[in-house]
Amino acid sequence: MSTEGGTKALVAALSANLAIAAGKFVAFAFSGSSSMLAEGVHSVADSGNQVLLLIGGKRAAREADAEHPFGYGRERYVYAFLVAVVLFSVGGLFACFEGYEKIHDPHELDSWYWPVGVLVFAILMEGWSFLTAYREAVKDKGTHAWTSYIRRAKAPELPVVLLEDTGALIGLVLALLGVGLTVITGNGVWDGIGTLAIGILLVVIAVVLAVETKSLLVGESANQEVVSDIRDALVDHDSVTGVIHMRTLHVGPEELLVAAKIGVNAEDTAAQIAEAIDLAEARVRRAVPIARAIYLEPDIYSAEKAAAGPDPEATPGGPGPAAH
Repeated sequence: MSTEGGTKALVAALSANLAIAAGKFVAFAFSGSSSMLAEGVHSVADSGNQVLLLIGGKRAAREADAEHPFGYGRERYVYAFLVAVVLFSVGGLFACFEGYEKIHDPHELDSWYWPVGVLVFAILMEGWSFLTAYREAVKDKGTHAWTSYIRRAKAPELPVVLLEDTGALIGLVLALLGVGLTVITGNGVWDGIGTLAIGILLVVIAVVLAVETKSLLVGESANQEVVSDIRDALVDHDSVTGVIHMRTLHVGPEELLVAAKIGVNAEDTAAQIAEAIDLAEARVRRAVPIARAIYLEPDIYSAEKAAAGPDPEATPGGPGPAAH
């Protein structure tokens, strides 16, 4: 995903949510609808989330320094995880509590046309925001299914906006149903049920976001097609005869670290091996431009070494000497 596409989707979502939040709070003030209050808080939380993602993108763009030699790319993951926390606590739990209270203490709605009008307006605005994020995501996802795209995306902004907007549209429909049934039946319990459903929906979305961003924070490898491209670029069947083993790690959405042990010819001189490594790095960067840090270790290729893979005691996450 291009950073520009994610920023465009975030700005569209922020603009829509600020306008929607104001309308929902006005509707709550005139009608007393708990669905409107929950939806208003939801929109405020979404607006804050978009601000967090914009801040994360800005901070991630800082240059690498001595303390952070691989840069600040993962700040985008940190702020995306904060979005999940905010959505869960401020949006989901508040709506669940408000819905529970309204079910136990229901009352009829005043000026029902306010919430209905605002909900229709909100659906139009959220639809515009969703379409903006959808168009940008289509450019990025390629042939992958949407569920696969959400799981494999390394840049968090578009998946977050897509999930938020999807949740917002479903939540608005639930709120409209709750308000509509309350008006038709005169029973305020329906408004509370709609509010509770909104809260459960937000909690589910927040959990999905938290799981995916946690994985990115811990550290994910490149996608399989990218790994395959790197392997193909490393080997020229002349100076580099094969890849013994390789590790990749996203240090940011558009920054990839590559570490590999490559097979070289036993009769090559040190100068020839150094040139082979330089050429291999150049090939990888042409094939995968986000491969920013590449570390290659030369060795004599053998099928046995390749099958054995890296030494687990010398590999991050391995058992280490203390395991003995």
